[in-house]
Amino acid sequence: MSTLEITNLHVQVATNDGPKPILKGVDLTIGSREVHAIMGPNGSGKSTLAYSIAGHPDYEITDGQVLLNGVDLLEMSVDERARAGLFLAMQYPVEVPGVTVANFLRTAKTAIDGQAPKVRSWVSEVKGAMERLRMDESFSQRDVNTGFSGGEKKRFEILQMELLAPRFAVLDETDSGLDVDALRIVAEGVNRLHETSDAGFLLITHYTRILRYIKPSHVHVFVDGRVAEQGGPELADRLEEEGYDRFLA
Repeated sequence: MSTLEITNLHVQVATNDGPKPILKGVDLTIGSREVHAIMGPNGSGKSTLAYSIAGHPDYEITDGQVLLNGVDLLEMSVDERARAGLFLAMQYPVEVPGVTVANFLRTAKTAIDGQAPKVRSWVSEVKGAMERLRMDESFSQRDVNTGFSGGEKKRFEILQMELLAPRFAVLDETDSGLDVDALRIVAEGVNRLHETSDAGFLLITHYTRILRYIKPSHVHVFVDGRVAEQGGPELADRLEEEGYDRFLA
Protein backbone atom coordinates (compact mmCIF):
# COMPACT_ATOMS: atom_id res chain seq x y z
CA MET A 1 0.00 0.00 0.00
CA SER A 2 1.27 3.46 -0.92
CA THR A 3 0.43 7.01 0.12
CA LEU A 4 0.92 10.32 -1.67
CA GLU A 5 0.79 13.10 0.91
CA ILE A 6 0.71 16.79 -0.04
CA THR A 7 1.18 19.14 2.89
CA ASN A 8 0.88 22.96 2.94
CA LEU A 9 1.99 23.23 -0.68
CA HIS A 10 2.68 26.78 -1.89
CA VAL A 11 3.65 27.39 -5.52
CA GLN A 12 4.39 30.52 -7.51
CA VAL A 13 5.23 31.35 -11.12
CA ALA A 14 7.35 34.12 -12.59
CA THR A 15 5.55 36.91 -14.44
CA ASN A 16 6.61 40.26 -15.90
CA ASP A 17 5.30 41.87 -12.72
CA GLY A 18 7.21 39.53 -10.43
CA PRO A 19 6.37 36.21 -8.73
CA LYS A 20 2.68 35.31 -8.71
CA PRO A 21 1.38 32.89 -6.04
CA ILE A 22 -0.84 30.15 -7.49
CA LEU A 23 -1.14 27.49 -4.79
CA LYS A 24 -1.63 28.87 -1.30
CA GLY A 25 -1.42 25.97 1.10
CA VAL A 26 -2.80 22.74 -0.40
CA ASP A 27 -3.26 19.65 1.78
CA LEU A 28 -4.23 16.33 0.19
CA THR A 29 -3.60 12.68 1.02
CA ILE A 30 -4.20 10.00 -1.60
CA GLY A 31 -4.00 6.33 -0.75
CA SER A 32 -3.65 3.23 -2.89
CA ARG A 33 -6.77 2.38 -4.92
CA GLU A 34 -8.32 5.76 -4.17
CA VAL A 35 -9.60 8.06 -6.93
CA HIS A 36 -9.51 11.75 -6.00
CA ALA A 37 -11.20 14.23 -8.34
CA ILE A 38 -9.94 17.82 -8.31
CA MET A 39 -12.55 20.22 -9.65
CA GLY A 40 -12.79 23.98 -9.85
CA PRO A 41 -13.09 26.99 -12.15
CA ASN A 42 -10.42 28.12 -14.61
CA GLY A 43 -7.36 29.60 -12.93
CA SER A 44 -7.96 27.94 -9.58
CA GLY A 45 -4.62 26.08 -9.56
CA LYS A 46 -5.65 22.57 -10.58
CA SER A 47 -3.09 22.11 -13.37
CA THR A 48 -0.44 23.92 -11.32
CA LEU A 49 -0.84 21.19 -8.70
CA ALA A 50 -0.28 18.49 -11.33
CA TYR A 51 2.81 20.05 -12.87
CA SER A 52 4.32 20.98 -9.52
CA ILE A 53 4.06 17.39 -8.32
CA ALA A 54 5.67 16.18 -11.55
CA GLY A 55 8.55 18.69 -11.31
CA HIS A 56 7.88 21.22 -14.06
CA PRO A 57 10.66 23.86 -13.84
CA ASP A 58 8.29 26.82 -14.39
CA TYR A 59 6.59 26.23 -11.05
CA GLU A 60 8.55 27.29 -7.98
CA ILE A 61 7.59 25.57 -4.75
CA THR A 62 8.08 28.02 -1.89
CA ASP A 63 6.74 25.91 0.97
CA GLY A 64 5.33 22.49 1.76
CA GLN A 65 6.06 18.84 1.08
CA VAL A 66 4.99 16.13 -1.35
CA LEU A 67 5.76 12.73 0.14
CA LEU A 68 5.50 9.38 -1.61
CA ASN A 69 5.63 6.70 1.06
CA GLY A 70 7.41 9.15 3.32
CA VAL A 71 10.05 10.17 0.76
CA ASP A 72 10.03 13.80 -0.42
CA LEU A 73 9.38 13.92 -4.17
CA LEU A 74 10.42 17.56 -4.26
CA GLU A 75 14.01 16.52 -3.60
CA MET A 76 13.96 14.31 -6.71
CA SER A 77 14.59 15.06 -10.36
CA VAL A 78 11.73 14.54 -12.81
CA ASP A 79 13.00 11.12 -13.92
CA GLU A 80 13.52 10.03 -10.30
CA ARG A 81 9.90 10.89 -9.56
CA ALA A 82 8.81 8.71 -12.46
CA ARG A 83 10.95 5.82 -11.25
CA ALA A 84 9.47 6.26 -7.77
CA GLY A 85 6.06 5.54 -9.27
CA LEU A 86 4.57 8.90 -10.29
CA PHE A 87 2.87 9.32 -13.67
CA LEU A 88 1.49 12.47 -15.28
CA ALA A 89 -0.97 12.46 -18.18
CA MET A 90 -0.74 15.96 -19.59
CA GLN A 91 -3.62 18.13 -20.77
CA TYR A 92 -1.60 19.11 -23.85
CA PRO A 93 0.84 16.28 -24.68
CA VAL A 94 3.91 17.46 -26.57
CA GLU A 95 5.07 16.21 -29.96
CA VAL A 96 8.38 14.34 -30.20
CA PRO A 97 9.31 14.21 -33.91
CA GLY A 98 11.79 11.50 -34.87
CA VAL A 99 10.90 9.18 -31.97
CA THR A 100 8.43 6.42 -32.72
CA VAL A 101 5.77 5.34 -30.27
CA ALA A 102 7.34 1.86 -30.06
CA ASN A 103 10.81 3.21 -29.22
CA PHE A 104 9.41 5.74 -26.77
CA LEU A 105 7.42 3.12 -24.86
CA ARG A 106 10.30 0.62 -24.63
CA THR A 107 12.75 3.33 -23.56
CA ALA A 108 10.34 4.55 -20.87
CA LYS A 109 9.73 1.01 -19.60
CA THR A 110 13.48 0.36 -19.46
CA ALA A 111 14.06 3.58 -17.51
CA ILE A 112 11.30 2.78 -15.00
CA ASP A 113 12.28 -0.86 -14.42
CA GLY A 114 16.04 -0.43 -14.65
CA GLN A 115 16.28 -3.10 -17.36
CA ALA A 116 14.89 -3.61 -20.84
CA PRO A 117 11.77 -5.78 -21.13
CA LYS A 118 12.05 -9.06 -22.99
CA VAL A 119 11.17 -8.34 -26.59
CA ARG A 120 8.61 -11.08 -27.21
CA SER A 121 6.60 -10.55 -24.04
CA TRP A 122 6.84 -6.76 -24.38
CA VAL A 123 5.55 -6.76 -27.95
CA SER A 124 2.63 -8.92 -26.85
CA GLU A 125 1.91 -6.64 -23.90
CA VAL A 126 1.97 -3.50 -26.05
CA LYS A 127 -0.24 -5.11 -28.69
CA GLY A 128 -2.79 -6.18 -26.07
CA ALA A 129 -2.90 -2.71 -24.49
CA MET A 130 -3.34 -1.06 -27.88
CA GLU A 131 -6.21 -3.39 -28.76
CA ARG A 132 -7.97 -2.54 -25.50
CA LEU A 133 -7.65 1.16 -26.34
CA ARG A 134 -8.90 0.61 -29.94
CA MET A 135 -5.53 1.65 -31.40
CA ASP A 136 -4.34 0.17 -34.71
CA GLU A 137 -0.98 -1.65 -34.66
CA SER A 138 0.44 0.82 -37.19
CA PHE A 139 0.15 3.47 -34.50
CA SER A 140 3.35 2.14 -32.90
CA GLN A 141 5.42 3.27 -35.90
CA ARG A 142 4.21 6.87 -35.83
CA ASP A 143 6.25 9.64 -34.21
CA VAL A 144 5.12 10.49 -30.69
CA ASN A 145 2.06 12.78 -30.80
CA THR A 146 3.07 14.14 -34.23
CA GLY A 147 -0.10 14.69 -36.22
CA PHE A 148 -2.18 12.92 -33.60
CA SER A 149 -5.79 13.94 -33.09
CA GLY A 150 -6.86 15.06 -29.62
CA GLY A 151 -8.38 11.65 -28.93
CA GLU A 152 -5.27 9.81 -30.14
CA LYS A 153 -3.06 11.88 -27.85
CA LYS A 154 -5.22 11.11 -24.83
CA ARG A 155 -5.40 7.40 -25.63
CA PHE A 156 -1.62 7.34 -26.01
CA GLU A 157 -1.30 8.88 -22.53
CA ILE A 158 -3.48 6.07 -21.14
CA LEU A 159 -1.48 3.50 -23.11
CA GLN A 160 1.68 4.74 -21.39
CA MET A 161 -0.05 4.58 -18.01
CA GLU A 162 -1.22 1.01 -18.53
CA LEU A 163 2.22 -0.20 -19.63
CA LEU A 164 4.24 1.67 -16.99
CA ALA A 165 1.83 0.75 -14.14
CA PRO A 166 2.61 3.67 -11.77
CA ARG A 167 1.85 3.82 -8.07
CA PHE A 168 0.10 7.16 -8.54
CA ALA A 169 -1.32 8.62 -11.74
CA VAL A 170 -2.06 12.33 -12.07
CA LEU A 171 -4.49 12.89 -14.95
CA ASP A 172 -4.68 16.55 -15.96
CA GLU A 173 -7.95 17.19 -17.79
CA THR A 174 -7.76 13.88 -19.63
CA ASP A 175 -11.34 14.42 -20.79
CA SER A 176 -10.52 17.72 -22.54
CA GLY A 177 -11.52 17.70 -26.20
CA LEU A 178 -12.78 14.10 -26.26
CA ASP A 179 -15.94 12.97 -27.96
CA VAL A 180 -18.22 10.50 -26.18
CA ASP A 181 -16.62 7.36 -27.67
CA ALA A 182 -13.05 8.48 -26.95
CA LEU A 183 -14.03 9.51 -23.43
CA ARG A 184 -15.46 6.08 -22.74
CA ILE A 185 -12.35 4.31 -24.09
CA VAL A 186 -10.01 6.49 -22.02
CA ALA A 187 -12.13 5.98 -18.90
CA GLU A 188 -12.09 2.21 -19.43
CA GLY A 189 -8.29 2.33 -19.49
CA VAL A 190 -8.18 4.20 -16.18
CA ASN A 191 -10.69 1.81 -14.63
CA ARG A 192 -8.69 -1.22 -15.76
CA LEU A 193 -5.58 -0.04 -13.94
CA HIS A 194 -7.70 0.87 -10.92
CA GLU A 195 -9.23 -2.61 -10.81
CA THR A 196 -6.04 -4.58 -11.44
CA SER A 197 -3.47 -2.68 -9.36
CA ASP A 198 -3.00 -0.72 -6.14
CA ALA A 199 -2.52 2.55 -8.01
CA GLY A 200 -4.00 5.77 -6.67
CA PHE A 201 -5.40 8.46 -8.98
CA LEU A 202 -5.58 12.24 -8.94
CA LEU A 203 -8.09 13.21 -11.62
CA ILE A 204 -8.21 16.91 -12.55
CA THR A 205 -11.27 18.09 -14.45
CA HIS A 206 -13.60 21.04 -15.03
CA TYR A 207 -16.63 18.93 -15.73
CA THR A 208 -18.48 16.02 -14.19
CA ARG A 209 -19.00 14.07 -17.42
CA ILE A 210 -15.85 11.96 -16.98
CA LEU A 211 -17.01 11.14 -13.45
CA ARG A 212 -19.93 9.24 -14.97
CA TYR A 213 -17.35 6.72 -16.18
CA ILE A 214 -14.65 6.99 -13.50
CA LYS A 215 -16.19 6.96 -10.04
CA PRO A 216 -14.21 9.07 -7.52
CA SER A 217 -13.88 8.10 -3.89
CA HIS A 218 -13.12 11.73 -2.95
CA VAL A 219 -13.94 15.09 -4.56
CA HIS A 220 -12.05 18.32 -3.81
CA VAL A 221 -13.07 21.78 -5.00
CA PHE A 222 -10.18 24.14 -5.81
CA VAL A 223 -10.75 27.89 -5.59
CA ASP A 224 -7.98 30.51 -5.66
CA GLY A 225 -5.20 28.02 -4.99
CA ARG A 226 -6.82 26.31 -2.02
CA VAL A 227 -9.14 23.42 -1.28
CA ALA A 228 -12.45 25.20 -0.67
CA GLU A 229 -14.55 22.10 -0.01
CA GLN A 230 -14.20 18.34 -0.11
CA GLY A 231 -16.47 15.36 0.11
CA GLY A 232 -17.56 12.20 -1.65
CA PRO A 233 -19.06 11.60 -5.11
CA GLU A 234 -22.19 13.48 -4.08
CA LEU A 235 -20.18 16.73 -4.12
CA ALA A 236 -19.58 16.30 -7.86
CA ASP A 237 -23.31 15.89 -8.37
CA ARG A 238 -23.92 19.10 -6.47
CA LEU A 239 -21.37 20.95 -8.60
CA GLU A 240 -23.14 19.70 -11.72
CA GLU A 241 -26.35 21.31 -10.50
CA GLU A 242 -25.00 24.49 -8.91
CA GLY A 243 -21.69 25.26 -10.61
CA TYR A 244 -18.96 27.20 -8.81
CA ASP A 245 -20.82 30.46 -8.18
CA ARG A 246 -21.18 29.93 -4.45
CA PHE A 247 -17.41 29.58 -4.11
CA LEU A 248 -16.65 32.65 -6.19
CA ALA A 249 -19.12 34.98 -4.52
